[in-house]
Amino acid sequence: MGVVRIRQNVLRESSVGVIATVGDPVGRANAWLVGPDLTYQTSRFRGDKNFLVGVWGLAMDRDDLTGRKRAWGGKIDYPNDLWDVAFTYKWLGDGFDPSLGIVPRPNVQMINFSAAFQPRPTRPVLGLHVRQMFNEFETELVTDLGGTWESYQVFMAPVNWRLESGDRFEFNVVPTGERLTAPFEIADGVVIDPGSYHWTRFRLEGGLASKRKLSGQLTWWFGDFYTGRLDELTVTASWKPSPLFIVELNGTRNTGRLAEGDFTQEVVGTRFRMNFSPDLQLNSYLQYDNDSDTFGTNTRLRWTFSPLGDVFVVYNHNVARDIVAGDVPATSIDRRRWSFLSNELLVKVQYAFRY
Repeated sequence: MGVVRIRQNVLRESSVGVIATVGDPVGRANAWLVGPDLTYQTSRFRGDKNFLVGVWGLAMDRDDLTGRKRAWGGKIDYPNDLWDVAFTYKWLGDGFDPSLGIVPRPNVQMINFSAAFQPRPTRPVLGLHVRQMFNEFETELVTDLGGTWESYQVFMAPVNWRLESGDRFEFNVVPTGERLTAPFEIADGVVIDPGSYHWTRFRLEGGLASKRKLSGQLTWWFGDFYTGRLDELTVTASWKPSPLFIVELNGTRNTGRLAEGDFTQEVVGTRFRMNFSPDLQLNSYLQYDNDSDTFGTNTRLRWTFSPLGDVFVVYNHNVARDIVAGDVPATSIDRRRWSFLSNELLVKVQYAFRY
């Protein structure tokens, strides 16, 4: 990729970038992609405000593709402390499938608008010393290339306050819509039929400042979901008895009650961090998922043997619970046992050469 920059002064900048790729990782023939992007940004908009506007475009081809093999978009951004406003637009053709990179949703138009009013109160509010308020409004609309809607979401945060202590709390309202063109399996055995669905979700969230020895965050999503109701509860906690040792806990529980069936999904995990010295750290993460009934661990040792070099030793271990065949009654817990899935040991050495 080549980039040409034209500097007007220290506070204004225009840039022109070009990206180009040739080839395909799995050998599909005649694959290529090329496209420019143009960006203008300044910190002197209306005197002393930040402002950015940019556009981009991509064209590509490959022998196995048909349709419109191009994409383009643009952005207008006003990112400032009191007001933060942005608008983005993306157009992705039905044949746009680059060999390098990921396009999660082709054949769509994506429109996003967000606006946040972020005052810093000079006096206590309801007896609280508020450092900054984040009154947010965000919308996302996805349509096909003919303009028929596929999904939308409106995110509103009438209350999102960060206190002088670093603690925070938030309340959100999120109207959402999805138009399904094919059956959607949301959980094991729970399948949503094609059709248009509209619902409204709510969120309550509170967190303790990370500077505390015991910190954490509690998040509760609740409200309608497709043909019923979904409650999502997420808890994270961190205990720092000393700068050398940190313990983190996290857990998520989703409880769905839909017309098509009920489901419960749980994920719990814990992380241990040991900082033996600025040059030697050990991290270990353990996680259990009841949906797949698997338990996994990831342990990583990092040793910085010089300012330019690091050694990483990573060990992964995964097991799962399987049903045991035999004459044991089906209701017996003895019919389930842990079985080995995989082991992995990785060693990586990196060193930077300066010249």
